[in-house]
Amino acid sequence: MPNAYIPIVLFFAVAVGFAIFTLMAASLVRAGKYNKVKLEPYECGIEVDSDARGRYSIRYYLVAMLFVIFDVETVFMFPWAVMMDELGLFGLIEMMVFLLILVVGYFYAWKKGALEWV
Repeated sequence: MPNAYIPIVLFFAVAVGFAIFTLMAASLVRAGKYNKVKLEPYECGIEVDSDARGRYSIRYYLVAMLFVIFDVETVFMFPWAVMMDELGLFGLIEMMVFLLILVVGYFYAWKKGALEWV
């Protein structure tokens, strides 16, 4: 029985060894001297004119939450697609109801103006 765990232990040892080796190699080749120019944030060649911790509109977070909600709900379609042949007509009707609920929610958010950026 312990012989079954040998590949797992070897894989773990190789992963840890690779991580340690990579960190050691990176510390050997990195630049050791820091100066003011190297520590400045780089913004596509544009000089920084304000603090990066400014306020964002609540609409930004609302759009992000809606994206996550709709994205996570569409992930539920993958298992349905895998089992579509076994589910038959019942599975098709259930998925159409699910998609109808998604579309209704999307249009509700759209009509409420939740997808407006400004």
